[in-house]
Amino acid sequence: MNKIRLLFPALLLIAIVVFAEENITTLRPNQAITEEAEPPSMANVLNTDIRKERNYPMQPPIIPHKIRNYQVDLNTNKCMSCHSRERTQESQAPMVSVTHFMDRDGNFRAEISPRRYFCQQCHVTQSDSTPMVKNQFKDMYEVIETNKN
Repeated sequence: MNKIRLLFPALLLIAIVVFAEENITTLRPNQAITEEAEPPSMANVLNTDIRKERNYPMQPPIIPHKIRNYQVDLNTNKCMSCHSRERTQESQAPMVSVTHFMDRDGNFRAEISPRRYFCQQCHVTQSDSTPMVKNQFKDMYEVIETNKN
């Protein structure tokens, strides 16, 4: 009797897995999940140097230029060649936020805090690609307007 109780859920699980494998939805149209697809070509990075509007409060600014081959490692941070306090007058680039000089204890440092040193942890470039998934994000002003009506 115990064997039958164990056998039924095991068979049910196997049936679900087999059935589900045939109907898995992926972002690769018209291709089985077991097949290796040729990746699409890389999208072009927008290189306008025009600041983009932020979509939500506290969103890190988007990088409005190409950063391919920028060296950011323990010894060098190419971003700081334009965005450091000393270089913003010459480069006309915005200085990094003062929050980047704050350590984990809330003390301000003379140099960029180590936890904010690797820019691409938060900041990304923008490309001219078509989104793979429709964006349904609404900013707070749209939500407020919708709720008023």
